Amino acid sequence: MEVFLVLAEELHFGRTAERLRISAARVSQTISKQERQIGAPLFERTSRKVTLTPIGQQFLAELRPAYEELRRVVETTVAVARGHEGTLTLGIMGAMGHEIFPILDLFRARHPACALQLREAHFSDPFGPLRSGQVDVQLTWGPVREPDLAVGPEVYTESSVLAVPDGHPLAARQSVSLEDLAGYPVMAVPSQAPEYWIDAISPFRTPSGRPIARDTTVVTFQEVLTLVAAGVSITPVHAHAVKYYQRPGIVFVPIHDAQPCSWYLIWRAAGETTLVRAFAQAARDATG
Repeated sequence: MEVFLVLAEELHFGRTAERLRISAARVSQTISKQERQIGAPLFERTSRKVTLTPIGQQFLAELRPAYEELRRVVETTVAVARGHEGTLTLGIMGAMGHEIFPILDLFRARHPACALQLREAHFSDPFGPLRSGQVDVQLTWGPVREPDLAVGPEVYTESSVLAVPDGHPLAARQSVSLEDLAGYPVMAVPSQAPEYWIDAISPFRTPSGRPIARDTTVVTFQEVLTLVAAGVSITPVHAHAVKYYQRPGIVFVPIHDAQPCSWYLIWRAAGETTLVRAFAQAARDATG
């Protein structure tokens, strides 16, 4: 399988042999044996180039996901057999750790020799601790469009609500629209947080294109709660705030036309380790 997949990528017997550290003759023999088993050519070979036949293209499309799943099963089994040792530090925003307990429990069960540490992260600098090496994996909402960061599995999806002071004109509504925000300034976030990332939860414009003004700058979620309760400002927040952050003086109003918000695991693309991969796999398996 591996010989076929590498040749389908390289389309060159010599480069395939170099990557697999076998002879070009061995590559040719292996492909010929596969073709005899299948009963049709998988590659068109000329003196100038190698290309996939239509049957080869179909074989590639069906084989690649099966091969990746087989490799995942083997890696997971080997990791469980050997046991992962060391420390993995996970960055968590606010109460989101409560929502991923199944992932944490599965990872700990699979890798009891690994110490899993949790560290709080703040939306005012969402990627800084990851880039500085303070955390190995970060749980954050998407999208994440940072070239140096790898985006892993989606682990949670939720809606948005508007946090307003008790007595605010919007507090008595059953729900609000993003268009309503054009009439009220919302909280601002420092520039360390990319604008596209903030826009995913707190848009800068309404769906019709009207600007949504910013006022007070906040750097932690506790500041958000305090300023809303004090009647200073309002802000869209994720819906899990209703479960974990009920406070006197604060009303959470559903935003009926906001896009669902997804949370992902991310890590440094250059810092992917066996523990990072193991945690990502536990997330995939726990969330199904």
